[in-house]
Amino acid sequence: MRALAVMEGHTLKVVKVPDPTLQDDCVITRTLSCGVCNGTDMKIIHGTFKGMNQYPLLLGHEAIGEVVAVGRKVKQWKLGDWVTLPFMEGKDENDCYAGYHNGWCAYAEYTMARDWQAMAELGCGPGTPGFWDGYYTQRLFPKNIDPVYGNMCLTFREVLAAIRGFGFRAGESVVIYGAGPVGLSFARMCKLLGLGPVIVTDIQPQKRADAEKQQADYFIDGSREDVVSAVRRIVPGGVDHVVDAVGLNAVIQEGMRLIKDNGQICVYGISPMLGMQLDWSQAPYNWHLRFSQFPIKKNEGDAHSQVMNWVQAGALRPEDFVSHVIPFDDILDAFDMLEKRVPCKKIVIKY
Repeated sequence: MRALAVMEGHTLKVVKVPDPTLQDDCVITRTLSCGVCNGTDMKIIHGTFKGMNQYPLLLGHEAIGEVVAVGRKVKQWKLGDWVTLPFMEGKDENDCYAGYHNGWCAYAEYTMARDWQAMAELGCGPGTPGFWDGYYTQRLFPKNIDPVYGNMCLTFREVLAAIRGFGFRAGESVVIYGAGPVGLSFARMCKLLGLGPVIVTDIQPQKRADAEKQQADYFIDGSREDVVSAVRRIVPGGVDHVVDAVGLNAVIQEGMRLIKDNGQICVYGISPMLGMQLDWSQAPYNWHLRFSQFPIKKNEGDAHSQVMNWVQAGALRPEDFVSHVIPFDDILDAFDMLEKRVPCKKIVIKY
């Protein structure tokens, strides 16, 4: 099968690797779609994702697949079902697959998903060595939702899990830095959960329409306005939460001037700079800095039902967050777009 690899020298190449092997506790899935993650994928490619910098590496982690083979112990899925977040596992002691390091390999034409309940029956379930809570994210995906645009639901789940982890509550105020797919997801779900005012800021003024479509209460054009002054006019006493949805350390520093006493700065975006000099002279006496840059997979899985309910009810529209659908044959073009900083929202690869 074909898969996308990051080679030595940080170049991309479509390579041939063996198909996954069916086991008693898993299903084999034919990939239907895989979302391009402008944060994780690009940082892995450039060697700036903490802990994942060995190459060559098989890339991709946001897939939806159709079950084409079922292990004899599997109970959660049947032939033809659609499953979220299938991936590949390493086959040797170095967690490599066919000589490639494991970057989840979701851009492959075929992947696999494990039934954690079947794993428990076989004695290798939760609490045993080698069990990964990522298996909890492999959920049945509804067939009345287009798996291409519905791929955005995987981002929705991660964001909702982060919101719950950050402890956001109805009636609290929030400033969100970044109006890309992640920032817009934060904005929309904060509104659905009753937060307000929800303020979005971005340096691209054309993102105003996107923020307004997700019902953000305010949009601040960071290329023309002083964000601190603008936020303080809206919420003079400071906001409860600041969210970094882009991965810029400068947001932490500026966010200190925005939060109220006991407010928090919530870092979701992954910065390529893994350190900074903090100056908290302009922060409140009491404040919190929280990082949530790699979702707790059990919590992400627990967010699945709420996200599906919102999407089925029309409260979340995945198609609003996707700007480009690119066939797998042209997958290198998708990453070329990101390297050239072509304006876009979510890019989804269609198989």
